[in-house]
Amino acid sequence: MQKRLTPPQKIVLGFISIITLGTTLLMLPFSNTKGCSLIDALFTATSAVCVTGLIVKDIPNDFTFFGHLIILILIQIGGLGYMTFSTLIALIIGKRIGIRERIVIKHELQVENIEGIVKFAKSIFIFTLIFESAGTFILTLRFLRYFEPEDAFLRGLFHSVSAFNNAGFSLFSENLLHFKGDILVNIIVPILIIIGGVGFFVINELYMFFKKEINRLSQHTKIILLTTSILIIFGATLIFMLEASNPKTFGILSTKEKIFVSYFSAITPRTAGFNTIDYSLLKTETLFVTVILMFIGASPGGTGGGIKTSTFAIVLATLFATIRGKQNTVIFKRRVPQDVVSKSFLLVTLAAIFCTLSTFSIVTTQNIDYLPAMFEVTSAFGTVGLSIGDGGVRSLSALFSTSGKLIIILSMFIGRLGPLTLAFSITRQVVERFRYPEGRVIIG
Repeated sequence: MQKRLTPPQKIVLGFISIITLGTTLLMLPFSNTKGCSLIDALFTATSAVCVTGLIVKDIPNDFTFFGHLIILILIQIGGLGYMTFSTLIALIIGKRIGIRERIVIKHELQVENIEGIVKFAKSIFIFTLIFESAGTFILTLRFLRYFEPEDAFLRGLFHSVSAFNNAGFSLFSENLLHFKGDILVNIIVPILIIIGGVGFFVINELYMFFKKEINRLSQHTKIILLTTSILIIFGATLIFMLEASNPKTFGILSTKEKIFVSYFSAITPRTAGFNTIDYSLLKTETLFVTVILMFIGASPGGTGGGIKTSTFAIVLATLFATIRGKQNTVIFKRRVPQDVVSKSFLLVTLAAIFCTLSTFSIVTTQNIDYLPAMFEVTSAFGTVGLSIGDGGVRSLSALFSTSGKLIIILSMFIGRLGPLTLAFSITRQVVERFRYPEGRVIIG
């Protein structure tokens, strides 16, 4: 009997298929202006599907309109998830969604059961359409000050989709560097990033809460909202304090620009990748803070990567509980299941090991310093897209050899799917039918 693929395996193969198709399309002559090698096309397609934003080509100048359209579609598919996107297409053409497809969608969206999963997928499509349309409209109005109507609309659409899906791709060679003092851009882009990053489950639950369809928010939503808020406030404050004495960055900015850059730079490491400041000029301490924010990443079910905000919150809460001698992890007067706690620590451990090994590989094979390598790897794993840069408009990865680029590609892929999804796709889950006697081990 032929063995069926498990849901995690289907998700992995689905993303590989989309990346392969995207790579092929980006290599076509009418997609690029100067030719695009296989490794650079693969890098760009992976970065788009994994909604990262690291680039080895100058996106606005090295790709044509058709190339930009391909990248935009890849970002949208990658942000929603290929299975969710396929489901929406199937619903549009009137195809029925079977039980197997529902199970795969459940795993992709990281929800608990398949009940109402198709309705939830429809809600995702509606929310995405509303937020991206609103973002497109507002950003188009802003870009009309600088471009012709058609060009302004295309840039508004591209940046709205890129922001909501936490991709960080831009049609400006220097990203949003010239908009550091623009009030509208500094409000709309971060809002889209946050909404896309908190996860569709949280968005849907907030919608139901404000419509009085539910009386209270779940523990999950409360954890996500609180952790996200703390990280933004904490990050913005630290960045402002650390860069205040840096003459190369904040030393040339007005007070308004300093505030905008601080909070923008606290939000964008949470898997977005847009930048309004040159990261090659930041102090070492600021880069380290950014690495931590990138490692944490977005929230489960959202459009970003990293270990996720809920994982970070659970690990932190468990550490405090253990230090205080408590047996259980309690957040918002609700006990966190032990299997969730175990998976949280497993996820952090796997992520830390992978980032460490990848950084070591980059340092030894590409002959660069540890901090730039760690920053690039963490940015890839967190599907962020920030980079210290290659001295021009591309990411540091543009200077890497083929082997170095492949390491970053793998980091983006694992970061988007999650180490656990990838681990479950290549291992057989064993059901324990008995338990051994408990032993005693001395630690610490």
